[in-house]
Amino acid sequence: MGADQRPLAIAVMGPTASGKTATAIALARQLGGEIVSVDSALVYRGLDIGSAKPDAAERAQAPHHLLDLRDPWQTYSAAEFAADAARAVADIVARGRMPILAGGTGLYFRALLQGLSPMPPADPAIRAAISAEAAVLGWPALHAQLAAIDPAAGARIHATDPQRIQRALEVYRLTGRAITDWQKAPGVDRLPVRCLKLVLAPRERSVLHQRIETRFDRMLEQGFLDEVRALRALPAMAAVAAPLDLPAVRAVGYRQAWEFLDGQGSAAELRDRGIYATRQLAKRQLTWLRGELDARWFDPHMDQASLADAVSAFVGR
Repeated sequence: MGADQRPLAIAVMGPTASGKTATAIALARQLGGEIVSVDSALVYRGLDIGSAKPDAAERAQAPHHLLDLRDPWQTYSAAEFAADAARAVADIVARGRMPILAGGTGLYFRALLQGLSPMPPADPAIRAAISAEAAVLGWPALHAQLAAIDPAAGARIHATDPQRIQRALEVYRLTGRAITDWQKAPGVDRLPVRCLKLVLAPRERSVLHQRIETRFDRMLEQGFLDEVRALRALPAMAAVAAPLDLPAVRAVGYRQAWEFLDGQGSAAELRDRGIYATRQLAKRQLTWLRGELDARWFDPHMDQASLADAVSAFVGR
């Protein structure tokens, strides 16, 4: 069998606050690469401070793609991401440069690198019916319905995630098959690259927790609450009947800030809830990453030399 001739790409994965942005920029500068964001919050305009979106200085160090694609009152699916990212990767390769895929959204990585299972298209009538039920019964009740028909999806999808609850129920009502069964089908349209998966994760969980706490405090100092106030003041956002159901507002930190500005809790409670929610996100991300059996794990501070050796061996330098 001949040598693998697919173009090379590097995935910089890891939980939130693990240092992915800095590592991705360093690799892009070293290898002549361009960064493709794999983050479901960074696609939204106006979500800058709370999402730790690369700032102007960071973007000046290396080209970044798939930032600021949607307004915060819009939705953006994994299928849309996979199509946009595939085009970005193809353009980067065509320029003779290396794609650096950087982020922490596992669903996006899976859609891009493994391909999405075939799924039925959206049905507006069924979606409208589900939304009407949710308005009367509440999303927790619909989540209970989902758990009854698809226990795996009920365990995987949180009761506070109306977009995914709606989609899972829609698929079942449309086809009579659980979304979990659909997702087990082989993926199609995999990204045609040979990818080195690097997971950045401190060995000690306490180190990651401290990084999360420090970063959340820095975001507050940088004006995170003013950013959320500005989002709330946008006319299109003000017209949304249930803004807390929007994917952008459900992003970690934003939901807690939104609720605080609605009058829920004190500033100290906002900080505690924001840090707790971010730690829970990191826990979910680490659980998903452990399932990536072909990924290589590195402590971002203690394993710099071995990480550099892994990259050098991969690119043949």
